[in-house]
Amino acid sequence: MTDKKMSTTTRGPSDHTIRDQIVDAAMEYFSHYGFEKTTVSDLARSIGFSKAYIYKFFGSKQEIGEVICTNCLTEIACRLEAALADSSSATEKIRTLFQVIALGGTELFFRERRLYDIAAVSSRDRWAAAVDYEAGLRKIVVDILQEGRSAGEFEQTTPLDETAAAVYLVLRPLADPIQLQIYLDTAEADAALLTAVVLRSLKP
Repeated sequence: MTDKKMSTTTRGPSDHTIRDQIVDAAMEYFSHYGFEKTTVSDLARSIGFSKAYIYKFFGSKQEIGEVICTNCLTEIACRLEAALADSSSATEKIRTLFQVIALGGTELFFRERRLYDIAAVSSRDRWAAAVDYEAGLRKIVVDILQEGRSAGEFEQTTPLDETAAAVYLVLRPLADPIQLQIYLDTAEADAALLTAVVLRSLKP
């Protein structure tokens, strides 16, 4: 029994390291050839592993893509969290929310175009990574609205859930990788215009 425990303990970090190695190699491969054009066999050959060996750690190519997508979206989410923490009011947080989401998406697109495509596939096919990211943004919207209402910055007549849903609908073209691709050249200016409209609608 002791031997089994020792074996499990030593195998865990090794497995984790190999998973990270596969993800790193996949990011490199996808960035050159794209996610949808790559097969697990292609990836296995590029790493020097067998296809069966990769399947020991990931059940599908999508699972690998999910990890990469989560990493990309987490980067934007962390930047947003830090920026919101530095915002002094709910009004300022609305401005920050729109600007950071627009800039985060456009920077990812131009810096890592092929990896951005994974985020687009994730959004299109409703992967867990995209669904969780959207849920996180929706919660942030609700939290900001509640703060603004408590501080007297925002109106309190409209039901909170309706207001939050409407604000997210305005934000969504900037937050959704598929829609954002259409507005890349004007995303930052669009974010400012949309913020102004939202803030006018939220006035008491």
